[in-house]
Amino acid sequence: MGKKVIGVIPARYASTRFPGKPLIVIQGKSLLQRTYENAQQASLDELIVATDDQRIYDHVKGFGGNVMMTSPDHLTGSDRVAQVLLANPEWMQAAVIINIQGDEPCIEPSSLDAIAQALISDPSSSVSTAVSPLRTEAEAESSSVVKCILDRKNHALYFSRTLIPSNKKHAYNPATTYYRHIGIYAFRPAFLLEFGKLPPTPLQLEEDLEQLKILEHGYRIKVAVLEHISIGVDTPEDIKQVEQWLSKQNTSL
Repeated sequence: MGKKVIGVIPARYASTRFPGKPLIVIQGKSLLQRTYENAQQASLDELIVATDDQRIYDHVKGFGGNVMMTSPDHLTGSDRVAQVLLANPEWMQAAVIINIQGDEPCIEPSSLDAIAQALISDPSSSVSTAVSPLRTEAEAESSSVVKCILDRKNHALYFSRTLIPSNKKHAYNPATTYYRHIGIYAFRPAFLLEFGKLPPTPLQLEEDLEQLKILEHGYRIKVAVLEHISIGVDTPEDIKQVEQWLSKQNTSL
């Protein structure tokens, strides 16, 4: 029981930029179903969707997935995951709880395993997450791409929407390795409950990045460095990239 790995996919219907995103159909299956089925291929002992919307709840039941209704008042996905943990107190003895983004249908199942193992193998960390190398200057300089810098033991030093590390010229350096943050987290169960109680912090608010709150309160984040580049769906335009990825994978429709 102590080595259980639990996956929770927070999914809400309301979205300022893309309402109804979890239910958008991509080559015959919803974005949420594709994310769920992809996550099932990882070494998870249990997987569940956490939602506050009856349409999403019914949809997950319809394709045979596990789902739980949660409060509509949660401000973040991690708050929703914490409610699922509280409803399953036996999970407090699990090794990790992975917060799997519902708009990441292309992430490799092995990446979820790597994030879980990173936390299991590092007792000094409370959370783990992942990064992958950025391939282009445009990505490195885009404010929509969150960057991360690491110490020598792969603990996160900082996250930012700006170019980090910087240099005296404040310009992209092709000789430097820049990392894109992949927004999937593995929590120790006790810290997941603590995380929701931590007050906001100045850097978190300035960068609008919730993970900075963890660092500012003195907790460590272990980082798994992945070569795989995950394609997330933030806007309707991103769907075409997912369709192209699925075609390359020869996914059956």
